[in-house]
Amino acid sequence: MTKVVVDPGICGFLITIQAKSEDIQHVKIKISTECPNIKEVISEIESHEFDAFKEVFVKLDKSDTYAILTPHIPHPMCPVYSGILKAIEAETELALPKDCHITIEKGE
Repeated sequence: MTKVVVDPGICGFLITIQAKSEDIQHVKIKISTECPNIKEVISEIESHEFDAFKEVFVKLDKSDTYAILTPHIPHPMCPVYSGILKAIEAETELALPKDCHITIEKGE
């Protein structure tokens, strides 16, 4: 089981993603969050079996992750898309598990 915690920033709604694969291709996702937008789609995500090869190797807009989440997420920069895909990728060993970060600095 792979666990990914997404801190999306200013909204403050942490998202915990758990990915589990029995065969290193098909992945089940569980999500925990207080985000009202993600809560609307949790049951659809958790009832879906994701094909890791499709999710990781197609363009984002062709992935099931994108198709399921997009009608519910009003903010296109929400990092939950990346969080789910990173969880799938790490759980199925399509990439080594390694933290990623986005750092924002404002200056003159």
